Formats: sequence, C-alpha cells, structure tokens
Amino acid sequence: MQLGLYLRKICLVNLDESNTSKLYIVPTPIGNLEDMTFRALSVLKQVDVILAEDTRTSGKLLKHYNIETPMLSHHMHNEHKMVDRIVDRIQNGENFALISDAGTPAISDPGFLLTRACLEKQVDVECLPGATAFVPALVNSGFPNDRFVFEGFLPVKKGRQTRLQMLAEETRTMIFYESPHKLARTLESFEQFFGETRLVSVSRELTKLFEETLRGPVNEIKEYYLKNPPKGEIVIVVKGKSPKE
Repeated sequence: MQLGLYLRKICLVNLDESNTSKLYIVPTPIGNLEDMTFRALSVLKQVDVILAEDTRTSGKLLKHYNIETPMLSHHMHNEHKMVDRIVDRIQNGENFALISDAGTPAISDPGFLLTRACLEKQVDVECLPGATAFVPALVNSGFPNDRFVFEGFLPVKKGRQTRLQMLAEETRTMIFYESPHKLARTLESFEQFFGETRLVSVSRELTKLFEETLRGPVNEIKEYYLKNPPKGEIVIVVKGKSPKE
C-alpha cells in the first residue's frame, strides 16, 4: 500500500465506532511540529469542539495542519466556570478534544478538573499518547529512570522550603519545571538543600532549534546560568540522594 493512501485511510477512521461521545485528551508538540501524531490529527479534525489553552497559539498549529474545527478557550482562569457546561455538552452528544499550548494537557497545564468532572459524570475520557517535555529531559539526563518523581513547578513562596526539605532525602530521580528568569534561584535552592555537588541536568528548548542540555554539579550549572541568562522552556532533572550522601 502506498504511504499517501495509508495516511488518508488513517484520517478517515471514525473516532468511536460505538458512537459514544467523549472527551479526548490530545498532546501537541512541545516545539517541533513534526512530533504531532497521525492519530492526534485525526481526532482534532473530527471532534465537534477543540478546547485550547490559548486559541491564538493553538490557531497556528491548527492552521499548519489545515484543521478547521471550532476552538473554545479553556485555561486556568476560566476552567472552573466551564467544566459543568462542557460535561453537559458531551453528555448531549458532542465530542470534545482538549489541548494545551504544548505537550500533554493536565501535566502542569489545565485538564485535571475537566477530566475528573467527566469521570464523575460517567463521561468517557480517552487520552492519546504524545509529546511531554519531562520524558526526553529525563532520558537525556543519564540519571536512573526506572523510578522517578515528577514535581512540576515548585511553590513560589509558601511551602517552598518545606517541599525542598522533604525532597532532600528523596532517592529517586526528581523532575522539575522552571521558568528561565527563576532558574538560577532554583538551582541555588537545590545547592542549599541537596548539596553543591548534587548532579543535575538542565534541558532547555527541547525539540526546538536551540535545544541544549547541560549536566554537572548543581553549583557549576548555577554559575553557568548566572553568567548566561537562559531563555525558553526549562526542565531540571536532579539525581536522587545516594547512600553515600
């Protein structure tokens, strides 16, 4: 079978042969648009509505793939108000897809509240596999990945020190998200609570043109970023506490 014919057949597959409406959780690329899956494209073309964190950002993605499905804004500031209405519409026969600006929804992005509400009302939820920033960062780090803990963003103020004190004894590899202007301060906190020689891996702009990953003792990586302020999306991977420590 020719590849073009095969791809067309993929795009013509029905969302759900049982005709039961549902919520689809659809990951989107974290940078490189070629990381979009055939299945994700098929779902986004066939659902009735796409819930987007930022319709302007998602509009560029949909335009790139010639997807004309209507979008509805769904973000952290309005999700509490929208959940019940969305669930009602799905129960009345509409199919919805939820996407975030980048990566898998509900991973440090809106999505948990809607997913929980759907399941509580016995509405089907189907999550597609796809891009998530912490997975390549974890694998790229070279640290043990058979057991790890995803921490996402640390508390900004209240509870931050308490959280770091708890994690100081963590033996599993730890994964954090951080904004570029807070990176050096966060690495300084890691140096304080985990020790200056604790190994870290900082991945920046994953899958994008200027992707980079720096690995080494936290004090050295901190000094580098103090001299070279970073830009873009950042994932920090920290090696767990060893028995020697």
